[in-house]
Amino acid sequence: MQKLLILSLLLIPFTACSPQKAPVSSINTPGPETSAGGFTLTSERFNQGQPIPEKYTCKGQNVSPALAWSKPPKGVKTFALVLDDPDAPGGTWTHWVLYNIPAGTGSLPDALPGQGGIAYIGNHGMNSSGNTYYAGPCPPSGMHRYFFKLYALDASLDFSASPDAAELTAAMQGHILGQAELMGTYSK
Repeated sequence: MQKLLILSLLLIPFTACSPQKAPVSSINTPGPETSAGGFTLTSERFNQGQPIPEKYTCKGQNVSPALAWSKPPKGVKTFALVLDDPDAPGGTWTHWVLYNIPAGTGSLPDALPGQGGIAYIGNHGMNSSGNTYYAGPCPPSGMHRYFFKLYALDASLDFSASPDAAELTAAMQGHILGQAELMGTYSK
């Protein structure tokens, strides 16, 4: 018994110094994802990992939030944006697809108009509802994460019809110079 007590006392300093694992959260809230050079995506409407204001959801005005980006990679010809919800019950749900955003653009305003092409800002693709406009967060239950993913591309993309997220992703292959990401949450 005395040997066990001595062994226990000897191990205390080692266990006290061992790293502790952080608790696992059901909602992962990493910092903004950046590519080389510090390419970042932000919004003045909500911070990384924070709730998206109701105005930008199906319970509010259902309009797109203002977004801004900085330090895009050199050689950018266009940007593409995809907003999706990986926590949707049937798998990832795409809320917004926007592509051919001109290289000189560094932000999008609140309530960006939808329906087809917007020559000075880009072209809308199809969301998971089959519509060509922003569809705000609208989870059936629980807290969901919404990822705004901005891609810096070395080309303009040409489609015969409005692409969905999968078609856009396939067309971007080999043209992505960098990616920035902003994640917000929402629960009804």
